Amino acid sequence: MNVFEKIRKTFCGSRMTICAGLAAAALLTAGASSVKRVTVFADGQEVKLTTTYSQPEKIISEAGVAMGSYDEFRMSTIRVKDDTEIHIVRAVPVQLEMGGTVREMKTARATVGRLLDELGVDRTKYRPSLNEDVPIRKGLHIKLSTPEEIKAEEAQAQQAAEEMAPQLRDGYVETSHGTIRYSNVMVMEASAYLPTDGGGSCITATGLPATHGVVAVDPDVIPLGTQVYIPGYGVAIAADTGGMIEGAMIDLCMEDYDDCMQFGRRDIDVYILET
Repeated sequence: MNVFEKIRKTFCGSRMTICAGLAAAALLTAGASSVKRVTVFADGQEVKLTTTYSQPEKIISEAGVAMGSYDEFRMSTIRVKDDTEIHIVRAVPVQLEMGGTVREMKTARATVGRLLDELGVDRTKYRPSLNEDVPIRKGLHIKLSTPEEIKAEEAQAQQAAEEMAPQLRDGYVETSHGTIRYSNVMVMEASAYLPTDGGGSCITATGLPATHGVVAVDPDVIPLGTQVYIPGYGVAIAADTGGMIEGAMIDLCMEDYDDCMQFGRRDIDVYILET
């Protein structure tokens, strides 16, 4: 073997060694980049794991978390990557009523609106009994009124509104507490709240227990301690405040969650009573 052949073999051998090394390094780098640290949250527990999977279903299985037929998962990122969080949402039973028939079903959807979207309910024809932003909870009952029922409900609502309309006479209003004189009528934006809302103590800003008949107001508009009359709600006392209550706004305390949700937000007449 002459000198040139030795150089050629040495050079080729070195180049092959370098190429092999580079290939190995590339594989290691690719392998390292595909490893992801993921946290799976389920049933109040969290499982941290390192995985090479990119499919969330496989990662959930790898974490030892069982998924029910109607359970769903939600991720903190669009695709699985390092530090992605996967949250398991367990389906809960709800009731859907339509045309007198009640259907039991399970869903993991977040709100009534999302559930109705999933079921393909046409809201121009059918009216849900709850606001679409009401959170789904176990045992929630949702009624879908048919076009015929909607017509009947609107007629009943009109009749009820006429019956509940206060009887006014020379500055007096008829209430369940009798005939009471009022000094002013204000149109206010109203919403509803539960006694446990806010700090959860069920105590108002004035120290009174939060219950039906207590309303939250802006003291600059309606002084605390003022008695008011609200058609359909009754006589109440302005005894609470709220961070979001400002100007011509009022919040009515109600003791039932579904009543709060159905009341929603609306404009109402508020009669300032003279006591």
